[in-house]
Amino acid sequence: MQRRAAIFLYVFAGWTVFVWVVFIKNISKAHQFSNGFKAIHITLAVISIAFAVGCFTVVSRVRRASRAPESSLK
Repeated sequence: MQRRAAIFLYVFAGWTVFVWVVFIKNISKAHQFSNGFKAIHITLAVISIAFAVGCFTVVSRVRRASRAPESSLK
């Protein structure tokens, strides 16, 4: 994987986590929403965060695997 693509995916994953954590914080404080609404949206947020963590993990593993042959040749 190219470095540029990896950086893009790292930033995407980080931004996704940031946005959803702020959303969870804000929605949990809001009193105008029902508990069902909060539960559904917090569940969606947790799933999105899990996908972002998965994306970060996959990119890290691919980058590490692509660098391994280079280091063994030196």
